[in-house]
Amino acid sequence: MKQRRQSPEQVIRKLAEGEKLLNQGAIITEVCRQLEITESTWHRWRNQYGGLKANDAKRLKELKKENTPLKRIVANQGLDIDMLRFVAEGKS
Repeated sequence: MKQRRQSPEQVIRKLAEGEKLLNQGAIITEVCRQLEITESTWHRWRNQYGGLKANDAKRLKELKKENTPLKRIVANQGLDIDMLRFVAEGKS
C-alpha cells in the first residue's frame, strides 16, 4: 500500500464510512481494503479519533500545536530551577 498522511478531517470521514460499512455487515478486513488502510491503522484511528467530529479534530490539532511551545517553556524553567539549586548548594 502507498503510504500517505491523512488530515484529521479525512480520517474522521473514513472512520464514518467504515462504521457505516461495518453496520451493513461487512467484516473489518473488507472495510480496510475499501478504505485503503491497514487494520492496525483502523484501530489506531478509532482509538485516537473515535468520537470526534471534524471541527473537534481541527481544534485538537490547534491545541497540540499551541501546547508544544508551552511544554518547551516549562522544560526550560525546570532546567533553570535545577541550575539555581546547584549554584545555591555550591555557595553554602
